[in-house]
Amino acid sequence: MLEELKEEEIVNKIGGRFKLSTLIQKRLVQLNQGSRALVSVDTHDKMSIVLQEIVQDKIFLNMENEIETIDDLDAIVAASEAPELDPSDL
Repeated sequence: MLEELKEEEIVNKIGGRFKLSTLIQKRLVQLNQGSRALVSVDTHDKMSIVLQEIVQDKIFLNMENEIETIDDLDAIVAASEAPELDPSDL
């Protein structure tokens, strides 16, 4: 077992053991299908890559239990920001 999984911090960060195992499994599938790693690590062990992505807050589960990345979240926030108003247009 990897050291990160022994820590309760990673379990609490994701929201429980079931969500953690779901996130790990889904991300491993993505990596096996050719997705690029979101962290820079000196290993080809996909489990270690996934755990580092979790520890570094690069991936999480959304409300539908689908994997989201921080980049996805940033894009959603940017798209939902209100446009700046120019007072001279009023």
